[in-house]
Order: sequence, then C-alpha cells, then structure tokens
Amino acid sequence: MDRLIHTSLSGLRGAMARQATTANNLANANTVGFRAELSTARALWVQGGGFGARAPSSQEVTAANMHGGTVTETGRDLDIALRGEALLAVQAADGSEAYTRRGDLQVSPSGLLTTGDGRPVLGDGGPITLPPADSVRIADDGAVWIVPSGGDPNVPQQVDRLKLANPTGSRVLKAVDGLFRVENGGILPSDPDGRLTPRSLEGSNVEVSQALIDMIDASRAWDTQLNLITTARDLDTSAADLMRLPS
Repeated sequence: MDRLIHTSLSGLRGAMARQATTANNLANANTVGFRAELSTARALWVQGGGFGARAPSSQEVTAANMHGGTVTETGRDLDIALRGEALLAVQAADGSEAYTRRGDLQVSPSGLLTTGDGRPVLGDGGPITLPPADSVRIADDGAVWIVPSGGDPNVPQQVDRLKLANPTGSRVLKAVDGLFRVENGGILPSDPDGRLTPRSLEGSNVEVSQALIDMIDASRAWDTQLNLITTARDLDTSAADLMRLPS
C-alpha cells in the first residue's frame, strides 16, 4: 500500500480537528469573555534512513486569540469587564488555580462568588464567600464591597479583592475546559495594577464570518485528502494490473 494513504489519513484527522475547533468557536460566539481558539498544523518528520519525501501532519489547539471583545454596559453590580490583558483567577474542577476573562459573576445560595459557568472566583485569601448582604458592588481595582444585611448603606465593608493577574512574561495556554493555565504548571502573581470596568461585560471575540470561512476551508481540505487517497488507490490498482501475467 502506498504511504500516501497514511499521509492523507493524518491530513483527514487534521481537517477534523480544525472543524471541531471552528465549530467550538461558533458555538461560543455569544459566550461572555470567550477567546477564540487557534489550531495549527505541523509536519511530523520520521527520522531514519532514506529520503524524507512525505510526512504526516498533526493539528491541535495551541493558543487563543487574545484580542479583546466588545464591552457592553449592563448596569448589573456583579458584572465586570477586565481591562487590558488582565485575567481573573478562578478555581478549576480539580482544585487548581486557572484563569478566565468571563465576568458575569453571581453569588451561589451558600454565598460563594462564582463565574457564570459556576467556577469559584479567587481573591487574596482563596475562594471568595460573601456574608448575607443588602447589596454587593465591585470596584475598578477588584475590591468587593458589601452592605451587610440591615447595615448602613453609607458604610459599606470590603470583603476581599478579586485576584487579577497579568500573563505578560509567562506562557499561558488554553485548556480543554476553556480556562487558561500557566504552561508546565505554576500560578500567576496578583497584579496590583490590574483594573476592570464595573457593571459591564466583555463579549466573545469570535468573528462569525471568519469562522464560517475557516469551516469552508477545512471542508475543502477534507475533500482534497479524500481525492489523494482515491488517487493512491488507483495507482496501487494500476501497479497490480501491470504485475499480472497473461493467462
């Protein structure tokens, strides 16, 4: 069997991975703070004797488009939009520290401050838990202020401060759960200069028109690889016919 078939098979897998990435971006076009995923392909050359005429490929998500999305004022006290490159620290499902741009915060029945998808938000002292309060607001430096139940509205109290981190100088990767993590483990230090815009939300930065174009390109790449497999099969059949002796 011609090795072209195996090379084309890796190309088919890459086209599928690209389609999956693009579909995920389209599905999150309206998700708060979503960063579009980027997939790249690379050649996997086999080291050894002989002439390296062909190489299979590998396509995977390696980064995200970190350009900011559109910020919209909502007027809701728990909505925040991070400024610049700031990231909000949250607790992942495995208990580790991870980062997100999602700012639609909410308070659970137990008083735990979470993101819209249920991730506990981290502060200077770990996950932030709010006592019963008449009102909650978040300042532009991340400080969380409350008016305790039955308290004086003119005398708010600071409960904690959101951990805002700056990834500058660190390689941050996007994981399959949609959260950002420091490559090879580790955590980002809190950025005292980190700022946010209260009562606002940052939308997804997915460009729907470009995502649709990427979907079409991936579909054409799939068709191209299928044509190569068909060509390899025809060549193999022709070679076998030449080897047949006349009866």
